[in-house]
Amino acid sequence: MHANETTGVGLNRQYYRRGPDYRHGDSVDFADIKQTFGFAGLAIGAWVNKQEKQRAAELIFDALADLAFLLNLPPVALGLRGSLSLAFGTGGQANVQAHYAPASQTLALAKNAGAGALAHEWWHAFDHYMAEKLFCQPARRNEFASTRWLADEKQYPHPLNQLLDQVFAAVFLSEQGQNLHPYVSRSVALDKQLGQRYFSLPTEMMARAFEAWIQSRNDIKNSYLVSGTKQTELAKQGAYPDDQHLSQIGSCILPYFETLGRALESK
Repeated sequence: MHANETTGVGLNRQYYRRGPDYRHGDSVDFADIKQTFGFAGLAIGAWVNKQEKQRAAELIFDALADLAFLLNLPPVALGLRGSLSLAFGTGGQANVQAHYAPASQTLALAKNAGAGALAHEWWHAFDHYMAEKLFCQPARRNEFASTRWLADEKQYPHPLNQLLDQVFAAVFLSEQGQNLHPYVSRSVALDKQLGQRYFSLPTEMMARAFEAWIQSRNDIKNSYLVSGTKQTELAKQGAYPDDQHLSQIGSCILPYFETLGRALESK
């Protein structure tokens, strides 16, 4: 695969990408996305015109392919065994780039503001999916693995689960594993400052840690996949792990997903 470096307008905003040329100039559509990445279903908003649909399909395809590449996963694995659906431009909420809806297991991207949020929302979907796989007791409706992990629920013994346990520990705990990481206390302080509980939610801390690690990778850059974890005001307030912490997180995330990828390809 050849390096492909582009700068342009992704629907209504600038985007930047440097990474492999998976498509070799070929166009793709949302049906290709569904098949390649193993999504359960697709929903495209009625107000997305033909040109927007084509452009969005190319941006989303490349972003998902980059994510699979960075995680060393087979692309079809991103659909979480055919349980995850994708929606584009189907309504959403004002000023919200994207959201994950656990009730319907849908990752939804806004038409004109979805860029940069894909990695964050995919982790939410993965976090939700793993709530049923990591622990001995069945998950309650709309529960997430990160929340169950912090509650110290009993885990189902499996080599992959042990690796995922290390990912959560790297994000939430100090290197000695005896105290909460300063990243957690910074998130709590940010919520106190803003008078809300959002940034300190386990699900949000994990999603921000994941997207920040994705953006820290130098082999691929894709601002449709992830953006805003470095130079934004939120980043300056400590809402994301620092470089040293990201290195520790990466030393756990990569072995987990590489091992998962090998297990999936051997089946």
